[in-house]
Amino acid sequence: MHSARDHIEYEPWLEELDRIADRLELSSETRSYATDLFLADVPEADRSKRAVLAASIYAGSLVAGDGVSQGAVADAADVSRLSIQSRWKAVLETAGLEPPGW
Repeated sequence: MHSARDHIEYEPWLEELDRIADRLELSSETRSYATDLFLADVPEADRSKRAVLAASIYAGSLVAGDGVSQGAVADAADVSRLSIQSRWKAVLETAGLEPPGW
């Protein structure tokens, strides 16, 4: 659970998460997981935030069972697929979740 202060501090990023999730037509469950994953370890550098946000959306979709592809998230978030591919497992691990072994 994250504090209200976290939500206020990162409000522009959480609004961007919602815009991306709208483009992908993701469930509220995926949005909730993605928000929690993003807030679990927001990077300091602004240039890294968008990639971690996209990786959080992808990882959240896996946890929720939405099964959206890395490419679809990358296109909607305007990042490279490689940005997601290189970060999504770490996003899950930071939140205490084990990435799938496939």
